[in-house]
Amino acid sequence: METQSELNKMLSGALYDPMEPELVAAHRRARRLTRQLNEADPDKPEDHIAILNEMLGGMGKACWVEPPFQCDYGTQIYLGDKVFLNGSCIILDCARVEIGSNTMLGPAVQIYTATHPMDPDERATGLEMARPIRIGRDVWIGGASVICPGVSIGDGSTIGAGSVVTRDVPSRVFAAGNPCRVIREL
Repeated sequence: METQSELNKMLSGALYDPMEPELVAAHRRARRLTRQLNEADPDKPEDHIAILNEMLGGMGKACWVEPPFQCDYGTQIYLGDKVFLNGSCIILDCARVEIGSNTMLGPAVQIYTATHPMDPDERATGLEMARPIRIGRDVWIGGASVICPGVSIGDGSTIGAGSVVTRDVPSRVFAAGNPCRVIREL
């Protein structure tokens, strides 16, 4: 029976060891690339785009990630066309993060796929797990919002600033609060 790698465990949602050498090396790569991105010459946008293309799992046309930016790996982040992430966004991409075309994230939005066991004895082992996040097309996420592991946000929705999104949000709604809830249809 073949043993599953820690990377495969991470990507499948199973408990994994984030200190495994392959994952540590991938995280260091992301730190190097985010440092380059955050220090890139603002008068050379082509350098900025080249770094994003090297770092991310996939990126459509006319995307922009405003520095500073931070991520765990980068390789699990997929951006559609014309995606804009404002400054100080953080994406913990231990699982796939999909952000649809024409979507905008305000400053300091945080997207967390990483999670930890609820049981304190299990958590003490240092193992963690991850749940993918999907953000649809034409979404606007207000500044300082937090998107929790495993959440999907439907196409055309708006998330109010400072919201903590703990469960799925349907398409074409305005949702806000902590925890985030649907306020009205759009």
